[in-house]
Amino acid sequence: MHIIHVTAEMAPIAKVGGLGDVVTGLARACLSRGHTVDVVLPFYECIEKRQITDLTLITTYNSFHDGDWIPTNAYRGEVSGIPVIFVEPSNQFFKGKYVYGGSYNELEAYIFFSRACLEWMQVTGVQPDIIHVHEWQTSALPLLYWDMYHQLSLKRPRITLTIHNMEHYGECRQEQLSKCGLDGAIYATTDKAVDDRTIGHNPERLSLLKGGIVYDNAVLTVSPTYLKETLCSGWLSSTLIRNRDKYFGILNGIDTAIWNPATDIYLPVKFNAQKLEGKKFCKNYVQKGLGLPVESAGIVEGKDVVNGTQRKVPLVVCITRLVAQKGLHLITHAIKNVEELGGQMVVLGKAPDDRVEREFKDLADLYNEGPAIRILLMYSEELSHMLYAAADMVLVPSLYEPCGLAQMIGMRYGAVPTVRRTGGLADTVFDIDDHSNSHMANGFVFDGIDEGSLNGALDRAFSLYKNKPDEWTGLVRKAMERDNSWNNTAGNYIEVYNSVRVR
Repeated sequence: MHIIHVTAEMAPIAKVGGLGDVVTGLARACLSRGHTVDVVLPFYECIEKRQITDLTLITTYNSFHDGDWIPTNAYRGEVSGIPVIFVEPSNQFFKGKYVYGGSYNELEAYIFFSRACLEWMQVTGVQPDIIHVHEWQTSALPLLYWDMYHQLSLKRPRITLTIHNMEHYGECRQEQLSKCGLDGAIYATTDKAVDDRTIGHNPERLSLLKGGIVYDNAVLTVSPTYLKETLCSGWLSSTLIRNRDKYFGILNGIDTAIWNPATDIYLPVKFNAQKLEGKKFCKNYVQKGLGLPVESAGIVEGKDVVNGTQRKVPLVVCITRLVAQKGLHLITHAIKNVEELGGQMVVLGKAPDDRVEREFKDLADLYNEGPAIRILLMYSEELSHMLYAAADMVLVPSLYEPCGLAQMIGMRYGAVPTVRRTGGLADTVFDIDDHSNSHMANGFVFDGIDEGSLNGALDRAFSLYKNKPDEWTGLVRKAMERDNSWNNTAGNYIEVYNSVRVR
């Protein structure tokens, strides 16, 4: 098959969240199965060109926007072994220091990009089997395809949409959609793209994501449990129920080439499930680097002064964007609770919201000079690799989590996950005290969004770590041996592609 991903993000060159990781991981897995794969990405001004190999201008063409035909360049290059087409309009779109948040109108830029991708295919005669769009940013593409380009020369492609997070709807005025050459008013109906929350308002608005769901041949989301949750809650649930027969939940994988403790370039010492000594070294290395005691106070050369036995200090790591979805009140509570339980905790992440940033900066000022907690308000790829390798436990207390990668990466590095049972967390982490599912058990799970529920899970994790070291080591090995790779999950995507493609 020939598959083209049309996306706003791609790791590592234009990565903001998990979307970028998914595009790269899925593209690479399909390439390795012998399919032809291209990724089409806006040529953001902030992309570091040195990360692209063999960058070449391949097409100069015009694409429509707001009554004008905008001169546009298409470049081809390779990123992490994946062929990428970069679309560069000559107007102000995609200029700025970051992927998102430039001084241009972002919504109109992505609607333009959606049409420019199809225009490029029409101009060059490229007809893939599958055009795979992602999130609201490229959800105008299926409308443009079926109501415009399919009537012209593009006959072969079928369209799939992956929704990575149902909270981003692509809210849009009719006249904004009209700038791409479609008549926005046509889509302002319940069965097409009207934003149901605005019915009866003046003006009613559109949702690009809803339009994408209606117009796509297949809609995917990133875990089976998140699929069930989205059918039961949120204003898009009625649209999803109407389109249930083409809606699939497929777990994301992780890129096991990038995330591999046996070969990881960022680690001071490599390790695997059979040889865990390197993990202990990584933990000591990170503790020293962050000024944390290598075991705990009152220890001489790893022995407890009181009774001569080693006191074990678990290291809990939480690597996350600091946004409400991620359970901020539970993260701040865990910081206190882990210290009270005699553990250490490192939080690594950035807060896009200034108020949240201030709250965590205050916590950092309070704790970072002490002996147990480090709050690092930044994102560092290198440090995230080292922290996963050092961690005994990885904490993911999300209020909702479409899939989640942190728990899967943590397991790959021998960090036992402690998670809230929601979305993809419920599909990948299974509680060690659930005896009905003991063969799958690989972590600690709690249900509530209250502090007591989190305390219960952390208490059980700390108790096992401190009191039953052999059982803990067995749990670490079991977590590391679980296959969360894209190779495992890409086959499910191929099945969906095959079910909709033109033979």
